[in-house]
Amino acid sequence: MKTIKPDPRRRLILSAGGGLLLSAIVLRRAGAADEIEIEMSGTSTGSAVWFRPNGLWIRPGQAVRWVNRDTGNVHTTTAYHPDNHKPLRIPESAHAWDSGYLLPKESFVMTFNEAGVYDYFCTPHEHAGMVGRIVVGAVDAAEQPYADTNAQLPAVAVAGFPDIASILKTKR
Repeated sequence: MKTIKPDPRRRLILSAGGGLLLSAIVLRRAGAADEIEIEMSGTSTGSAVWFRPNGLWIRPGQAVRWVNRDTGNVHTTTAYHPDNHKPLRIPESAHAWDSGYLLPKESFVMTFNEAGVYDYFCTPHEHAGMVGRIVVGAVDAAEQPYADTNAQLPAVAVAGFPDIASILKTKR
């Protein structure tokens, strides 16, 4: 019978591989923890719909995940931007987004790199006031951005945007 001696290099390789795997898991979880969730939902009858929270403060480079928690409706998260046939209500240097229709339990992620105020809406429910506002980084609490475009939106949508000062105060 032949005796096989363990190769010390094999242990080193296995140990390093395990360490890399553990590091990847920890880093992935850390990245996910930095992602903020916004719920898309509504009443069971569909008489009211919302983003929760509808006002949010985040750091530049942070990601937001919208999740459709509504069992009976589709929703979108769509930037107010000319690319989406709407007036510009995000920073000029920022990219427009449109999630497309999200079925129940589906989600959409967007990373916000530019500081400023981002207004968005749900395509099928804008006229029901399903809008939200994300403030990224440092902005003036007294600022009233996009007031010149308010007349181009449904009044219920304009009324649904939380003011910047309250978002900065509560972070929500």
